[in-house]
Amino acid sequence: MNIEKEQIDDLNAVVHITLEKDDYEPRVETVLKDYRKKVNMPGFRPGKVPASLVKKMYGKAVLVDEINKLVSENLSSYITENKLDILGEPLPSEKQQTIDFDNDEQFKFSFDLGLTPEVEVKLTKREKLPFYNIEVTDDMLDGQKKNVTSRFGTTEPREEAGEKSMLKGDFVQLDQKGEPLEDGIKAEDAVMSTAIIKTEKEKKKIVGAKVGDEIVFEPKKAFPNDTEISYLLKISKEEAAALEGKFRFTVKEITEYIDPELNQELFDKIFGPGKVTNEEEFTAQVKEDLENTLKMESEYKFTLDAKEKLMGKVDMKLPEEFLKRWIKATNQNKEEQDFTDEQIDQEMPRFLEDLKWQIVRNQLIKENDLKVEQQDVIDFAKKSAKLQFMQYGLNNVPDEHIESYAMDMLKNEDQQRSMAEGAINDKVMDFVKEAVKIEEKEVSRDEFNKLFEKSQKK
Repeated sequence: MNIEKEQIDDLNAVVHITLEKDDYEPRVETVLKDYRKKVNMPGFRPGKVPASLVKKMYGKAVLVDEINKLVSENLSSYITENKLDILGEPLPSEKQQTIDFDNDEQFKFSFDLGLTPEVEVKLTKREKLPFYNIEVTDDMLDGQKKNVTSRFGTTEPREEAGEKSMLKGDFVQLDQKGEPLEDGIKAEDAVMSTAIIKTEKEKKKIVGAKVGDEIVFEPKKAFPNDTEISYLLKISKEEAAALEGKFRFTVKEITEYIDPELNQELFDKIFGPGKVTNEEEFTAQVKEDLENTLKMESEYKFTLDAKEKLMGKVDMKLPEEFLKRWIKATNQNKEEQDFTDEQIDQEMPRFLEDLKWQIVRNQLIKENDLKVEQQDVIDFAKKSAKLQFMQYGLNNVPDEHIESYAMDMLKNEDQQRSMAEGAINDKVMDFVKEAVKIEEKEVSRDEFNKLFEKSQKK
């Protein structure tokens, strides 16, 4: 067997593997002998089928299979032993010679390789990166306190509709005479809130209404947008956009949300028994949780800024034509992702940017010997689990439950890879923070959102 590498340029190479008969014949003979022991054929006892007949029936298929295995094994070993840093996977060369398994004894296989470019990423304290801390205002804090407590409020029936009531009833579309429109829109058990009605004129028609009352008004004038009208009348957004005229709403039920009382029972429900004992501590805890949530947003913005900084430090070229072939080859058997050349061209810029970042990140990991231990992966899984619970308003989940949930996630192979990827990303960002000068800046929520929007547009 002979393996040689042909260097095309800095980013492309071809590996040629030449097999002689002595390389594959022993493997083929071994497999055919095993076949002979197992094959069942009429007229012959098990294990007594003539070797020549077994070879005639299965020889070519076994030959092809064993050669493919031999080539794959040795190509993989060659790449590993020679420490070739490749992108994607080897592809059969576009200049591959025709293989004649029926007549040839010597076989030559050629594989195209896309090579990872060499990059150097150096960071010093002379370089600066901003870290934006989002200011927690009184309005934000009040809004968060309301969000936290709202899950524990109650809904109580009311005799008449007020400024913040919820009304349940039936809608019927009316004609110009005020009669039900034939084949018009009807919506039963629709629920609307007086709080979102946008004009005082329309709101006055509803405030003060009682169960059984019939109210005639124009949804288009009353509600803020087509999405709300679509939801209310159970029609499409397109129908809502074209909607005109009046509707009759028959009130069937009136309720109003009542905020819970700030007491020990509520504090225990939200944070766990005894963790908060008065309103001052409640406010402090809500503020701390809000700050932690905002810190995650700040960390994400820092990641975007750090990536931009690091990517700007390297001038990197990639084997684009090879990568296009690789993407197409990788996805050609996936029915749900039948990529065309046009689609690949459209997605290529984003793919290349992601790949460049992976190369820069991996170089940082390599140059600085950054390592992720299993405990790092577990810690990241716990952080992800806690974030998931927080998104559902569950801020007081016991540590043992979070750890149990995290360990369950890690049992899934895909989840484990995702958590490991997250852990190494955190490790890289921690390194960057130590390597450069961090300039902390306090910004308002609006200022942060504008900064974030600019990052997303780049």
